[in-house]
Amino acid sequence: MTMASLPTAAAIANVTKTATNRRLLFFSSSFSSSLSHKFGHSRPFFALRPTFPCFTPPLHKDKVASIQETRGRISRNGARFPFSFCTASSTEPATSDAPIASSSSSSDKDDGNDNDDPEKKIKDAADMLDIRVGRIIKAWRHHEADSLYVEEVDVGEPEPRLICSGLVKYIPLDQLLDRRVVVLANLKPRNMRGIKSFGMLMAASDSLHENVELLLPPEDSIPGERIWFGSQDDKEKQPDAATANQIQKKKIWEMVQPHLKTDASRTAVLGPHPMRTSAGLVTTTSLKHANIS
Repeated sequence: MTMASLPTAAAIANVTKTATNRRLLFFSSSFSSSLSHKFGHSRPFFALRPTFPCFTPPLHKDKVASIQETRGRISRNGARFPFSFCTASSTEPATSDAPIASSSSSSDKDDGNDNDDPEKKIKDAADMLDIRVGRIIKAWRHHEADSLYVEEVDVGEPEPRLICSGLVKYIPLDQLLDRRVVVLANLKPRNMRGIKSFGMLMAASDSLHENVELLLPPEDSIPGERIWFGSQDDKEKQPDAATANQIQKKKIWEMVQPHLKTDASRTAVLGPHPMRTSAGLVTTTSLKHANIS
């Protein structure tokens, strides 16, 4: 190779400048094309190429034509190389959150299934009833209703409660005096033909409702003692009784009553749970497999 054929320093500088300009123009055109695609105009306000001399293309006409052709090709295909980091970051959380939401929903569903035990719900509802041992102090016929008795019942409070009961057809009046009974005490008072009744005497009846007997707590049970369902240990777990408003609003008595029966031994039961006082079980005189209300 002769000295004449060696590239001059000026030629090398020109080639270097041309290559640099091509790289810068490629970046500028791609960036401008992507931003134009995102922002809806062809020349964003921060496009730097027109204002800086380092982006000026070479003066040779063939080079200018080549660069312009390259710019046009990149500009047409620029949408294939998006620079939108906002899009990537905005879609990523949705992908990562999806399994969390699914897991949470599944967990909530499982929790609901764990608590969905009908027998436990009935037992919990029954524990909210204020069922007490009572003793009838006085009883008489209702003056305005032939089917009703009016009783004064000691339920362990300073004053006896007035309770009206539809027992005239089933129990003679003289069998009520000084008798231990079972009283549902947290019902809302009801006006019974001009007399306000503050509770209900609980009784068992056969399927035809022809025979009715009052529930019998043990003779040595104490008036006012709260009755419970289950074993002796269940008494320790018994929650406070609900208010009369709660009993009515949540329909607790309506939920529990269909499950109250007498078993083959005449014991009052709630499913497998016997009705119990500290002195023993609550029973009936003769009715087996009867309904309680």
